[in-house]
Amino acid sequence: MPYVIAEPCIDITDRSCMEECPVDCIYEGERKLYINPFECIDCGNCEPACPVEAISQDRHVPDEYAAFAEDNRRFFTEALPGRDAPIGQPGGAMSFGPAGADTALVSEYEPR
Repeated sequence: MPYVIAEPCIDITDRSCMEECPVDCIYEGERKLYINPFECIDCGNCEPACPVEAISQDRHVPDEYAAFAEDNRRFFTEALPGRDAPIGQPGGAMSFGPAGADTALVSEYEPR
């Protein structure tokens, strides 16, 4: 089961988790980070690296953050605002760079 980044990451984007990911599957949106569920190898290195405890395995996401499990997938499978096509599976966040956009769920949150 892949890991998921939930609401506490919004407007924080510490990036410590990105440094710990051995497969470079954590991508940067405009206000939040997203784990590509198709690239994640479930190693768990990202979870303890997160200073705001926003990361958990998708089957262990707290109820109040349940919508973020599917939302992380949507970041890769649906076209984001300002993009013509979904991000898909680009094969690594470093070579892809920041997406410059977020999902509708994240965009609706008030800035912190």
